[in-house]
Amino acid sequence: MQVTIDTIIGDILDFNGEAAAPIFLGMGMHCLGCPSARGESVGQACEVHGVDANEIVEQLNAALGN
Repeated sequence: MQVTIDTIIGDILDFNGEAAAPIFLGMGMHCLGCPSARGESVGQACEVHGVDANEIVEQLNAALGN
């Protein structure tokens, strides 16, 4: 799975939550089980949490083996 800023968080977690969850938790996103959080894109979540979306996308892709 290739992650972009438009990728939906729920899709990432369904693909490999074990690898991705620590990255989201590390950026302060502690509500990974909430339906609204799972429906957000990576870019939307990064904007809300004040982190660089490109950096998170890079981390996610590395964690997912891309």
